[in-house]
Amino acid sequence: MTDAHTASTIMMSRRTVVGGAAALTGSLALPRELWAGAPADLAAKAGEAELIAGQKTAVWGYGGIVPGPVLRVRQGDDLRVRFRNDIPHASTVHWHGIRIANAMDGVPGLTQKPVATGETFDYRFRCPDAGTFWFHPHKMSSEQVARGLYGALVIEEREPIAVDADHVLMFDDWRLDADGQVHGASFGAIHDRAHGGRLGNTFTLNGTTAHAIPTRSGARLRLRLINVANANVFAVRIADHKPTIIAVDGQPVTPRPATDGLVLLGPGQRADVIVDAMSAPGTRADIQMVLARDVVTVGSLAYSKDAPLREAPSDAPIALKANPIDERLDLANAVDVAIPMDGGAMGRMRGASINGDYMSMRELVREMGYVWALAGQAGMPKTPLFAVKRGQTVRLTFQNNSMWPHAMHVHGHHFKEVGDAASEPWWRDTIMLFRQQKKTVAFVADNPGKWMLHCHMLEHHEGGMGTWFEVTS
Repeated sequence: MTDAHTASTIMMSRRTVVGGAAALTGSLALPRELWAGAPADLAAKAGEAELIAGQKTAVWGYGGIVPGPVLRVRQGDDLRVRFRNDIPHASTVHWHGIRIANAMDGVPGLTQKPVATGETFDYRFRCPDAGTFWFHPHKMSSEQVARGLYGALVIEEREPIAVDADHVLMFDDWRLDADGQVHGASFGAIHDRAHGGRLGNTFTLNGTTAHAIPTRSGARLRLRLINVANANVFAVRIADHKPTIIAVDGQPVTPRPATDGLVLLGPGQRADVIVDAMSAPGTRADIQMVLARDVVTVGSLAYSKDAPLREAPSDAPIALKANPIDERLDLANAVDVAIPMDGGAMGRMRGASINGDYMSMRELVREMGYVWALAGQAGMPKTPLFAVKRGQTVRLTFQNNSMWPHAMHVHGHHFKEVGDAASEPWWRDTIMLFRQQKKTVAFVADNPGKWMLHCHMLEHHEGGMGTWFEVTS
């Protein structure tokens, strides 16, 4: 979700970049879907994708495709997936945003062993919340996600709102070399870690630079927007259309129009929007990623030439029912945790602790490849950042002391921004903090286990911005 101030900061230039001739024709292929209420197979494997029309790029994908299949399951049901790893590195599957059983969270070394090449792992868990979620590796994430390993998980409401079509839109950027292949030599680059993360030069929607979504004039669309980029922050815009935001990070919000038609998404964030497709039959409306210095067209709403489905927007209600989150925040007795975020290029961090041993910035970079710290600690500690009993309210105060944005993601829980300065007072699992920004969030620690807390700029995470906390029963 965006506001006028944030939108103005990311719209420094309105130069439009179009994905070649394919932008005129597009692809009407939609992501493959699997019903995950029954056992489903999900294999990480090599494949090819036509990211740019007429050109094949070697990728890793679930099922060898990018994006992987959309998994759908009904709220309250179990998701059952057998994961097989057929890539040359160990991997896992993390189910981003799900308030999940801890053993199924997919974090190697914390909730499970990594799945070696050729091995399988069975994920099975109940899906308590309806909404839009996604899945990706949590092992070598910066490379595995950048090569295409991600997919959407849609948990359907028991009583869904009335729409004419429901589409998943996964936005990504790719760093390709002159041959149109993933630029492998730059994985792990200290420059990316110390700056804004791995930023791409090719932008895709559902795995192509010109994805066309078929629609009919008068139709009501539910669009599930997901930012799966390693590090890029952008807003989504649909030309000449006015999206209404109904959910963020899988959690319902009071329906509200997107400010200036822009929906801001940091890495890992999602937004469900309603779009009434009221343009003329036979026309197209550009779908754009609004970046810091560019406006990139990655797809379109492609109107059929059929007569309008209806002459005026549908008046059916679009408000979603709340999910069963414990909203009883006991702020008077909350466990307070300060999380200063330090490091990066042009930062003032002189050093940080690694399991009690202090290392200078030079030592951190040279010996560990770390350039960031959370609460003075670089990298995953052996002991939790904090431990609380089940049912306690936790208040986290993030202070971004750096010159770079960070998308802070909390596993296993949803939190709400609190305090007089709260600009996003709704439930999220990932929150953006721009440079020198401070935000305070709170949640009820009602999910027992060991949970990750990290920056979802994946290079920042691997550069030291990862920690964990424990909820005891």
